[in-house]
Amino acid sequence: MSAALAIRGRLAPSPTGYAHLGNAWAFLLAWLAARSAAGQVVLRIEDIDPQRSRTEYTTALIEDLTWLGLDWDFGPDKPEPAAGKALGPFEQSRRGAHYAAAIAQLERAGLTYPCFCTRKELRSMAGAPHVDDAGAPYPGTCRSLSLAQQQAHTAAGRRPCLRLRCPEGPISFVDTVLGEQTHTLADCGGDFALRRSDGVVAYQLAVAVDDALMGINQVVRGRDILISTPRQIALLKLLGYGAPAYAHVPLLLDAEGQRLAKRHQSLTLRSLRQTGADPRRITGFLGSLAGCNPGGQAASPAELLPHFSFLRLPAEDIRIESETLRALVA
Repeated sequence: MSAALAIRGRLAPSPTGYAHLGNAWAFLLAWLAARSAAGQVVLRIEDIDPQRSRTEYTTALIEDLTWLGLDWDFGPDKPEPAAGKALGPFEQSRRGAHYAAAIAQLERAGLTYPCFCTRKELRSMAGAPHVDDAGAPYPGTCRSLSLAQQQAHTAAGRRPCLRLRCPEGPISFVDTVLGEQTHTLADCGGDFALRRSDGVVAYQLAVAVDDALMGINQVVRGRDILISTPRQIALLKLLGYGAPAYAHVPLLLDAEGQRLAKRHQSLTLRSLRQTGADPRRITGFLGSLAGCNPGGQAASPAELLPHFSFLRLPAEDIRIESETLRALVA
């Protein structure tokens, strides 16, 4: 990435529930990384899955992130600038034409194939070792089906998903937090879906296309998403785009070592707001975990900016004791 290129990061929540403390941690770090470099921030709503996404959660996300003290330059609640390239829409549910164009480009290049494996058949592959959050590696069952075999599956009523015919060879990048990374797509689960059998575009394609078209050149997210990065880099390269700089940050864990998630209802930003929590206390606490607020005092995101550095982040995931969490919501 050129030193003269302005930083543009993104906050990319999925409106499948209320944002929780673990989300707030990742969003705060993404915001600090962009703003500390005098960069821009895009708010993108990743509502690509119509079965799980709800508009009321989108509204809540915007309200709760604003309450937390985060802001953005581009997003669904911001008008597009009068001059320059339009970046929106900022909801993935409204960006279907962009995804269709990318899929068509890959199809023309012979880089896709239909996969007729059912969910039951895919689950039966679960005896294979899982690749982190990527699930069981796909063994390429449908990769070499003849046209006649594909037609037979279609005649039998099977609806295919569309998979990428993954290129071989290593994919290397330097992660701002984790350092040099080298993976093959086989390491990351093999040929992955671009479009589900119900027609819904898959996460990997939507994210890669959106990052490219929105000019995102800095991606800060949890290290649980690291397995997706080689896939997205491969897609960007196949589509003719460069890749952003990536920073995969440590996760927040509860006292049992489980990743903070939507099941921790008392730690949603909505619940914290409703109980009258001070947002500066929350961001000050998260800032102390990030090494940019050693005293742990209440502090807004803007007050954390002068002290932020990726070099201050802990090397391992962060376990938070139950007493600390209870004190935070008290």
